[in-house]
Amino acid sequence: LAFANGDRLLVHAKPSSDWWWAELSGVIGYIPASHVCPGGATEEDTSMPDPWQDEEYFDSYGTLQKLHLEMLADRSRTEAYRQVIISNSASLKDKVMMDLGCGTGIISLFCAQLAQPSMVYAVEASSMAEYTKKLVKQNNCEEVVSVLQGRAEEIELPGQVDVLVSEWMGNCLLFEFMVESVLLARDRWLKEGGVMWPSSAALTLVPCQADSYFSEKMHFWERPYGLDFTPLSLAQQEFFTKPKFSYLIDPTDCLSTPCDVIQLDMYTLQVKDLEEMHGHFQFWIDRSGTFHGFTAWFNVDFKSMEPGGTAVQLDTGPHSRPTHWKQTLFMSDRPVSVHEGDSISGSIVLHRNPVWRRHMTVSLHWNINSSSKDASSCQAGTKSFPMWR
Repeated sequence: LAFANGDRLLVHAKPSSDWWWAELSGVIGYIPASHVCPGGATEEDTSMPDPWQDEEYFDSYGTLQKLHLEMLADRSRTEAYRQVIISNSASLKDKVMMDLGCGTGIISLFCAQLAQPSMVYAVEASSMAEYTKKLVKQNNCEEVVSVLQGRAEEIELPGQVDVLVSEWMGNCLLFEFMVESVLLARDRWLKEGGVMWPSSAALTLVPCQADSYFSEKMHFWERPYGLDFTPLSLAQQEFFTKPKFSYLIDPTDCLSTPCDVIQLDMYTLQVKDLEEMHGHFQFWIDRSGTFHGFTAWFNVDFKSMEPGGTAVQLDTGPHSRPTHWKQTLFMSDRPVSVHEGDSISGSIVLHRNPVWRRHMTVSLHWNINSSSKDASSCQAGTKSFPMWR
């Protein structure tokens, strides 16, 4: 549930110490308990920075246990960046590079060992930077790789860089909004005519079936253990109020050919553009089935520095090797039967949360138009999905 400082919320339930179920202006959803207090916030409260976003965010990247292990084990992701360095090694000779949000520094190490840049600034805001320095030394790259601990907005460099590389993508491409730091670093530190990696990005969408997930969450409640649980029918909708992260869609569950709905040019994209991003779609159903909602993923391209060179692409969709991002499933409230030749048209809006800046809401609006001549068979739907850490 999106809310702003000073809003008065009606708390219906406290299912955990971290998340409460609350209402604001007739809309009900989850709220982080740490951000509300009886009687509302004071002026002093509203002027304070939000520690939950940045401290929690950077702390989560400060340990090896989960996130870094998951990212390093993602061969599609890691090999894509390695291939970019290899295929552009000649052009990277004597260049100055920045690896923003370097984590363990693996991309910086690729640059130092596979190309011959004059310097790579490995920038990491989390405490992982201490480990990164040790890894750089262990791999004999201290003369080329300089590890800087700090945020992109705060670091100081001796001069501008020729290449800015970063692995900033999140679920649904923008989630966590690390991309803002990349854009700020670009405007401050990238030379005119310099190279951005990734160079462009796109969010892809497809209407889909999700029979197994629907059955798992809904069919169980029809008559569990022979008992009538129909009073919980409305509560069942709670299962689909938030998107399903780390979802692996079977390609056969795609009801249409996927399409890119939002495209980013990393050379021209501005921070203000991130506040609200709009996309439109029209899908033609390839085969009859049950429409349960939409599945989203992203792809990014790395422009070649070599004359006539081929761009490298990292695709997180179902037709490529699975990545740690997998895909994101947005379930409608009720399934709809669709038939070959039907169309699904509509729009998607990614709205950045005005207060909790690493979060966003994805809003989908759609119309299902039957290929038959029965005008009454047109069905419309709309739904918003909050995306929280």
